[in-house]
This record gives sequence, C-alpha cells and structure tokens, in this order.
Amino acid sequence: VDHSGVPNVQLVKENSKIAKFYQGRSVAEQNSVDLAWELLLDESFDDLRAAIFATDGEKARFRQLVVNSVMATDIMDPDFKAIRNARWEKAFTECPNLEEDAKQATNRKATIVIEHMIQASDVAHTMQHWHIYRKWNERLFMEMYQAFKSGRAEKSPETFWYKGELGFFDFYIIPLAMKLKDCGVFGVSSDEYLNYATRNRKEWEDRGQEVVREMMEKIGFGSMDSETMK
Repeated sequence: VDHSGVPNVQLVKENSKIAKFYQGRSVAEQNSVDLAWELLLDESFDDLRAAIFATDGEKARFRQLVVNSVMATDIMDPDFKAIRNARWEKAFTECPNLEEDAKQATNRKATIVIEHMIQASDVAHTMQHWHIYRKWNERLFMEMYQAFKSGRAEKSPETFWYKGELGFFDFYIIPLAMKLKDCGVFGVSSDEYLNYATRNRKEWEDRGQEVVREMMEKIGFGSMDSETMK
C-alpha cells in the first residue's frame, strides 16, 4: 500500500517528503506501519482490536511485534540486520542462559520466528514453484524498468538482473530458508521451502539470461548479449 515503485535509497536520494519525514531510515517500511496502524484504529475495526488486545499493555506489545515484523523486511539496513542476526544467535545458537527467565527466552524466540516468517512472506515467490517465482520476478523487473525509464533509477535492470538474482539466492533466500528449517517451527514445510529455493536458484542459473532477454522483448527492445548481463 502506498509504495512508490522505487527503493528506499532512491527516495532518500530524491530527498522526498516521505524520506525526510522518516529521516531516511526504513522509509517504505515505516510508512506501511503507520498506514496499517491508522487503519486498525478506525472504529470499523473495534471488534478486531478487542480480539487482538484487551489492555494497554497488550496493545503496546502487539504494536511492537508489528513494528519489528515490518522493519524486518528492510533487508538493506545494516544496523537492523545486525540486530536481527544477534537475536537469532542468542535465541537458537547460543547455550541457554540458566539465569534467564524462561518466558523471556520463549518470547525472544517467538519474536525472531515471526520476523523471519514476515521476511519469508516478503519473498515467498522464491520458495515456490518456478512459474510462481517467474511471475513475480518479472513484475518486479518491470517495476524497476519503469523506474529507470522515468529517470528514478541509474541503471536498467537488464544490466544486473541475472547476476543479482544469483546473489540474492546465495546470500539471502537460501540462508533464510535454512533458518526457517533450523528453528524447527515449520516441520516438513521448511524442507519444501528450501528445496524450491535451491531448485529455483539452479534453474535461474541455467535459464536466467534467456529469461531476461524474454522480458526485454516483452518491453519491445532487442535482447542484450549474455556477456552484458553477467
């Protein structure tokens, strides 16, 4: 909702009103939280709010979960990424702290699992069938091409899309799928997510350059050679 079709870095570069309002940090994500929260507080959702939280304490806790979850989709902010990684290590890798309250430890695990669920939802097409991945990959490509044509991006996506997707799988998607498996919450479904991610990565490696050419042909331009797209 209310997404402008360009990444946060471009909004900051343009010194847009929304970027200034959120001081250049997680611009689209903060805007999404504010819009969603304002909608939730509308009187038409009184019954829904009553079902979600009954006290001010529960309301504050729920809002914090919403903020944490949506902020988790900003994978480009190094500070937020470091915080999430540290929480994951403490929740699932480090030896249990016997002096820590059990409820606190459980809440930390629940929070970090929710954050990773939202991250996975944000890129769910990469962990589904190849045709689903292709559909949403192409829509993002077209969105970024429109940004380039309108002067809101420095490069056409065709120049970096093939190699960029390989890196995205290697450094984000597959590690994320492995975390979903390691946390032990999703059972056999986690194997399915990881298998689809690795298969899509392999198929993209084999067919990705051809796919980029096909997308450019849909736009109406001749294809670039494979060396240009590497």
